[in-house]
Amino acid sequence: MKLYTAQRAPSPRRVLMFLFEKNITGIEMVNLDLNGGEHRQPAYLAKSPLAKVPALELDDGRVITETRAICTLLEGRYPEPNLMGEGGDERGFIEMVDRQVELYLLGGIANAIRHGHPGLAALEKPQFPEFGRSQAEKVREVARWFDQSLQRQTWIAGERFTVADITAFCALEFARGLMKFVPGDEGMLALQAWRDRMNERPSARV
Repeated sequence: MKLYTAQRAPSPRRVLMFLFEKNITGIEMVNLDLNGGEHRQPAYLAKSPLAKVPALELDDGRVITETRAICTLLEGRYPEPNLMGEGGDERGFIEMVDRQVELYLLGGIANAIRHGHPGLAALEKPQFPEFGRSQAEKVREVARWFDQSLQRQTWIAGERFTVADITAFCALEFARGLMKFVPGDEGMLALQAWRDRMNERPSARV
């Protein structure tokens, strides 16, 4: 299999952390230059028509895109350690939280950065700075909700480490670098403590 990825981008990093946590090896890594537009070249568009990264090319030539879908496929092929839930009930609740992180935290961060950071102007045409500022405010509202949740439980989706923790960590690291958002600096101490514990995991180094 081949994984098409990109350095520093949060969605590819989610898959890389997932691979590390599950000890999956033997997948060829193909790094794309997003700033150089490599993901928009015909060769890659033939694999990922919407020019999205990451993409996983299977040995039979099929290509699966969308980070959560890639992780679901890999979870099915490599079921241990389990990161998505045992049984329908747990899977449903873990996916609910992972979707909340992806849509409301990571999605908001991406919008805030893509429309508010001058370095992203080449990737987001046109930029809408006011929209970016409003998204940054909403990100903080969502982050405060997760902070409150982490005052009651150990991990993002409950009492064990799951794929939702990977998604949330990659989101916050993206925000830390380009939004200068540090939860502890804004009074979100439980979220900061969780982030710091996540940062100690070996997978945080990928």
